[in-house]
Amino acid sequence: MTKLKIAYSPCPNDTFVFDAWAHGRVPGAPRLDVTFADIDLTNGWAADAESPYDVLKVSYAVLPWVLDEYALLPCGGALGRGCGPLVLTREPGADLTGKTVAVPSERSTAYLLFRLWAADVVPGGVGEVVVLPFHEIMPAVRDGKVDAGLVIHEARFTYKNYGLHELADMGEHWEHTTGLPIPLGAIIAKRSLGEETLRLLAESARASVRMAWDDPSVSRPYVLEHAQEMDPKVADQHIGLYVNEFTSDLGETGYAAVRGLLTRAAAEGLVPPLGPDALRFP
Repeated sequence: MTKLKIAYSPCPNDTFVFDAWAHGRVPGAPRLDVTFADIDLTNGWAADAESPYDVLKVSYAVLPWVLDEYALLPCGGALGRGCGPLVLTREPGADLTGKTVAVPSERSTAYLLFRLWAADVVPGGVGEVVVLPFHEIMPAVRDGKVDAGLVIHEARFTYKNYGLHELADMGEHWEHTTGLPIPLGAIIAKRSLGEETLRLLAESARASVRMAWDDPSVSRPYVLEHAQEMDPKVADQHIGLYVNEFTSDLGETGYAAVRGLLTRAAAEGLVPPLGPDALRFP
């Protein structure tokens, strides 16, 4: 089989999960041609009919737009508890009514969770939503360019370095109102690859993450090489939060979380409704 084109982020959870597979250590797995890209880019590629990528790491929020062409793999992605996006402000307890909020993408789980939270706790509604690259959000809040910022991933551990305050944890709100884990990043693959290949991809992803768990030291050079000067301790915290039993297998609870998020978002008019078999895996 020719190499499959795959794109995922350089974040520690993705490099940890895919290390064994990307380096040819998973027996029988298809070879990979890896591209590193921010999830906002991969979300766009998934929605592009001309995309050359066979496999993509995307936000669960983009699924309603792409599931005709791509299938959701039941493993390899990121769901979890206690790992939700945060809303940050310069002053504690700020009122966001009518205020400007920077977000990393409007087709992201973080954004959906933010809108569901705001519908509950900001009765007057927030003001303008501005999309900024992830690394620009905290400086923009600190410098007063926006009133608040929605941040993800390692920003949970570093926002105090910018003198910012946590206004709300989107994950806490989601877990409190639903009891479900937070659906963050999904692995999708083109349906045109065929059911047999799709099943092989799922088996390969599952084997890769289990190999990483068996000996985390093997993946460490790959993780730190792409961690964008992240402190190794922060990288370890990142992996600990985002790589868990749902990475190995979504299971009934994981699928319930995904469907729950997208159903609630559709009810708010944020995404198109899912078809009854949209999440079915071959």
